[in-house]
Amino acid sequence: MATNPGAHIEEMDIFGASLPEYSAEGATAKMSHFGEGEMAGAVKDAWEKIQQLFAHFNSFDDYLYSIPMWNFGVPYKLKLYIDILSQPGLLFGFDPAVGYLGMLRNKRATAIYSSAIYYDGAAPAFGTDHAKTHFADWLRFSGISDVQHIFYQKYKMVPAEEAEATLNLCKQAARRAAAR
Repeated sequence: MATNPGAHIEEMDIFGASLPEYSAEGATAKMSHFGEGEMAGAVKDAWEKIQQLFAHFNSFDDYLYSIPMWNFGVPYKLKLYIDILSQPGLLFGFDPAVGYLGMLRNKRATAIYSSAIYYDGAAPAFGTDHAKTHFADWLRFSGISDVQHIFYQKYKMVPAEEAEATLNLCKQAARRAAAR
């Protein structure tokens, strides 16, 4: 807020948000853009809800995500939100000659990833981080290229002083990301 005191900030609690289930109707609406199925009845209603959620999402210039790694991936509600937003003609376009084209322009994102045990470079016994690869790929797919990735990892495996130092480094990185 110090850099842009007039900024409108809105917080979304993904678990408290009223997100529609991404149902057969939503999938049918999506596929209708590829020439399959009709946009009528429950399919049309589902598409209207998707468009409303996307319009709200797209109304922002900057996004800040807090992404805890759950069982090596993103939380299921975040995955649901991604599925709802990832619609042809809204989030992406398609050209048979070049493939998918992200449609978001002039947007920035900061993603803060946390995991209590896993850390980058961990031995295979600690698992694999699919959260960052999944989310970073989705941001790229959407057209957002100005992205800062911040990691707060392995804070449960280290002495309290080291965990606090790691947290402080993450806070500094977040301040730098906010100032851009």
